Amino acid sequence: MRILFTAAPGYGLMLPIVPLIWAARAAGHEVLVATTGEMTEVGARAGLPVVDVYPERDIWELLLRHVGKSEPDEDAPELTEEHRLAMRSANPFGLFTVTMTEGSIEAGRAFGPDLVVFTSDHVAGRLTAQALGVPALEVGNRISWSMRDADWREERGNLVDDEVTTLIREKLGIPAELPRVVARIDPRAPSMRGLVADETDPRDGVPWWPMRFVPFNGGAVLPEWALHRPERPRVCVTLGTVVPIMNGTSNLSVVIEALGGMDVEVVLAAGKADLSELGALPDNVHSVGFLPLSGFLPTCSLIVHHGGSGTTAAPLHYGVPQLVLPAFADNPMSAERVVERGVGLSHDPTTVDVDTVRELAGRLLTEPAFAAAAEEVSAEMAAQPAPTAVIERVTAALS
Repeated sequence: MRILFTAAPGYGLMLPIVPLIWAARAAGHEVLVATTGEMTEVGARAGLPVVDVYPERDIWELLLRHVGKSEPDEDAPELTEEHRLAMRSANPFGLFTVTMTEGSIEAGRAFGPDLVVFTSDHVAGRLTAQALGVPALEVGNRISWSMRDADWREERGNLVDDEVTTLIREKLGIPAELPRVVARIDPRAPSMRGLVADETDPRDGVPWWPMRFVPFNGGAVLPEWALHRPERPRVCVTLGTVVPIMNGTSNLSVVIEALGGMDVEVVLAAGKADLSELGALPDNVHSVGFLPLSGFLPTCSLIVHHGGSGTTAAPLHYGVPQLVLPAFADNPMSAERVVERGVGLSHDPTTVDVDTVRELAGRLLTEPAFAAAAEEVSAEMAAQPAPTAVIERVTAALS
């Protein structure tokens, strides 16, 4: 079988489905990944065949320069009506639909897939399946919500065309009939779904299948210390990849000052972010730049982060309590789920201070209920079907 995987150009948007792509390839299927931007290189480094569906253009530069403005810059006359319509919204997914749909369809026509896999937040993937007239598999790539949630369905669900999607569909001559969706995949632990499990979707009778979340954050040569649990608690601190671009690293100063005064070992994984405004780091803080969380989280006792979906899911997999300082987008939803399940605590990053961070971190490191709840969720996730089982199930459904 030939499977086209489609994903939006963000670490938290594509990386969660990489293990599923590996599973398909290991099962002997031909695969192709349709994405753009930095994710083309990330996918290639993960050993995957990738096609850039919006080549030679920086989609994130376009997004940061225009999205959310009442009217895009006048110095961009090349922007179409659908570009401008998408950019007036603060939601970047409309822009991904505008820029990535045509290239994804062209790649699909050249590849000739028997199945299109699209993530729940990537309408371009759903439109590609519609245009090609092939079955689809929808995969949730967030740990805090999915297409299953009522609020997502009503506000951002991709089964109903909004104005931007309608313009794209009509422009490209895509049929209005939705593709046959074989199943919808929910990677969340049962106790983190926030609703009662259903066998089928009440909207259209499509079955919901669970899948084990397998963390993938990229590869690296691990330093020797990452393999060993230290004598004092190790605390990971990260802001992910998008927050430093959008908000800078100012929120880190409070966290670093707070943890710098505690008897802990701090691993600051800030990627390519400019840390110069933080000044000299405390002696117990070790800045590692980019280091995959999965490489050292197993030896951590706590993670402090922004609430990104992938960053929330990884410590759940490893049973590590979390302190979430949610930034934007779905970050507050992740924080809510973490607190509701008892696997961590949260605080508004705009009002948090040094004493509060120390208090919250101290509770998470010393009160056993948080670690116990995190271990429970980890065990739940481990009991769900692996990506290989999902691929087998899809193959059987299409045979």
